[in-house]
Amino acid sequence: MISVALFNNKGGVGKTTLTYHLAHMLQRLGHRVLAVDLDPQSNLTAAFLDEDALGELWNEPATPAWGGPHQHRLWSPLEQGLGTVVTAIRPIMEGVGDIEDVRPVTITQDLWLVPGDLDLSAFEDRLSDAWPRGFTKDPAAIRVTTAFHRIIRQAAEEVDAEIVLVDVGPNLGAINRAALLAADTVLMPLAADLFSLRGLKNLGPTLRSWRAIWSDVVLPNVPPSIAAPQGTMTPLGYVIMQPTMRLDRPVRAYQRWLDRIPNVFATAVLDRPDAADIGRTYEIATLRNYQSLMPLAHDARKPMFDLRSADGALGSTQTLVQRCYQDFRALSEELLRRLAGVPTDK
Repeated sequence: MISVALFNNKGGVGKTTLTYHLAHMLQRLGHRVLAVDLDPQSNLTAAFLDEDALGELWNEPATPAWGGPHQHRLWSPLEQGLGTVVTAIRPIMEGVGDIEDVRPVTITQDLWLVPGDLDLSAFEDRLSDAWPRGFTKDPAAIRVTTAFHRIIRQAAEEVDAEIVLVDVGPNLGAINRAALLAADTVLMPLAADLFSLRGLKNLGPTLRSWRAIWSDVVLPNVPPSIAAPQGTMTPLGYVIMQPTMRLDRPVRAYQRWLDRIPNVFATAVLDRPDAADIGRTYEIATLRNYQSLMPLAHDARKPMFDLRSADGALGSTQTLVQRCYQDFRALSEELLRRLAGVPTDK
């Protein structure tokens, strides 16, 4: 099993959409995939599950508008003993124990989800407090810091997942630190703009700092009884997400930012300021904008590349659906090729 965290310090670059479609395409290519939503906004969970399922998972069952009896659902997460990532960490948050096992939700054959939860944001303070206490061999603090790693490992083992995709929020807070430390690799979705470049400049040094502190200070003091990640967070590369072209902004305005990304990636993320050309080898793909497909996919509750004429994908839109499939297949195949060369601690 190998894990990939999809992360950018800037929001709005299509990170969750990328995670959702990669999960479906990797499953389509014959792999057992587990998606884990560690973003408190829980947008990935909302993409996978309908409102009724979300209501049951979050203990907010829906009531029919007409006031009649609640209709029985064939798929009930609570009846299946399922929960969210907050279900797993609740004993830690309440100070009464360690993580609980959480059964992943089956999305389709060979694709599962550990759902997110809006209440995850309450774990931020506990993680912040535990980080420095982990430097002093405090086992309780180390259990807190390694909670995400152990949740991911347990869930992946339960479904025998080959690839784990971890969606995280766009910040450098304590939740993301714990989530990224639990990942073998990091894939970075980028937009061609100033904000993504600034995000890379912040992200690279922060990842190196977390990695050094974990490997040099914390990891040597982890008790054998606590499963802990190696904290490699290997930079896997970046995916360029093309923006919607504005008529009042020429293409060259985007190109100048595109031209700077390889150098910034080499300098800030790889710490190789003397090898700017190496940054280009980390470009995994450039995805065109599929803004016209997204509303149809949302309504149909399926990936954009699965849209059919019955979903409203007619005429030229169906051609765009086919291009979308080809793009995500090529991206997934290149991702698999790169993952094959990454050692893991699993």
